[in-house]
Amino acid sequence: MMDTRVDVYSPKKVKVKPYEHHVKYYETDQMRIAHHSNYIRWMEEARMDMMEQMGFSYDKMEELEIISPVLSVSCEYKSMVRFGETVVVNAKVARYNGIKLEVVYEMTDKETGELRAAAQSTHCFLTLSGKPLSLKRSYPEIDTKFFTLVEDE
Repeated sequence: MMDTRVDVYSPKKVKVKPYEHHVKYYETDQMRIAHHSNYIRWMEEARMDMMEQMGFSYDKMEELEIISPVLSVSCEYKSMVRFGETVVVNAKVARYNGIKLEVVYEMTDKETGELRAAAQSTHCFLTLSGKPLSLKRSYPEIDTKFFTLVEDE
């Protein structure tokens, strides 16, 4: 019989690949420049992709009746993104304590590597009824996953 227990003291590291987004025409203005609000959407896409790569997708969260609202978001725009370009969004966990999660994002042009934006978002974990939820206490196997993330090299 195979042992399927998870070793919470030395979890397997997960190498997260950056998320890539190809800019669509509808995301741009008349000058073919991406509207600033789209960067927030790309952050959400990158965060969801990161969590899926670590084995804790939003689908899994919803199955467990966990919600994760945004508490704050900020974005510093460095250079313009245009229609047809591909933006590489590197999402990293900056802080995590079992109740709150802070993710930082670096958005770069895929071809040139030029920095397009630097951003941050903060989230918490709640039950469906809106009560704060400690993943550390309620879901230690999920809590451990946040400490397994390693940047893609």
